[in-house]
Amino acid sequence: MAVVSVGASRRDGKTAEPAGPGRSVARRASGAALRWVSPIALLLLWQVLSATGVLPEKTLAGPAQIFSAAVDLTRSGELPEALWISLQRAFFGLVLGTVFAIVLGIAAGVSRVGDLVVDPPMQMIRTIPLFGLVPLFILWFGIGETPKVLLVALGVVVPLYLNLVAALRGVDPELLEVADTLRLTRTERWRHVIGPAVLPAALVGFRQSLGIAWLALIVAEQIAASEGLGYMINNARDFLQTDVIVVGLLAYAVLGLLTDALVRVLEKRALRYRDEGVRA
Repeated sequence: MAVVSVGASRRDGKTAEPAGPGRSVARRASGAALRWVSPIALLLLWQVLSATGVLPEKTLAGPAQIFSAAVDLTRSGELPEALWISLQRAFFGLVLGTVFAIVLGIAAGVSRVGDLVVDPPMQMIRTIPLFGLVPLFILWFGIGETPKVLLVALGVVVPLYLNLVAALRGVDPELLEVADTLRLTRTERWRHVIGPAVLPAALVGFRQSLGIAWLALIVAEQIAASEGLGYMINNARDFLQTDVIVVGLLAYAVLGLLTDALVRVLEKRALRYRDEGVRA
């Protein structure tokens, strides 16, 4: 009986290359490189259309002009200052909204009375258009920092609250029975049973809240602000500076991507046990 080796020849005379870690890494690298082809092609097309006048500057500035505007705004300090102000507003709104979402979510998720008291108004808030509240917030709180932070907080509360309540209600009853059998204290139950069961859904809700937080901040800053990225975009609109407008929008996008990446790193560390399971 002939023993077929790993490097056995195929019928066409060529030696079959065994699949290994090196080939897998090369395949992933080529796939990552291919993902950049279409964005780079679009940028080149955009630049060509701008350079040839097909896409007028008043309609949309070209990539080269946008890059030059970003450099100028950075050197003058206008862009870093606007970024810092917008980041502070988003941070305070995110913290405030997260605290309220956790408190209200736990109250509605673990208590029947809490559910009857908390959930109806939260469902009502969920159906109200967030940006429709901007005029009321201005009338109630003026045009200072308070309405902007509160609008961001309101955008954060609803997604996190909904995910947290659903996760609390979906905790496996058998896990709670095991906790009762082991006679865990209330703190130990939350730390070792309820917390790990709820954390994945809570982090998903937190990532959704981040996206809505930046959307709420964009609207708040463009309506009533004297500084920040929204204020910079509004000024650029008045002077038809499309390059500055795009720089401001890209700055929002970068901030959103960076904050989402931080949450993903936190999620990966907090849910490390998921990677230890059986893989097909």
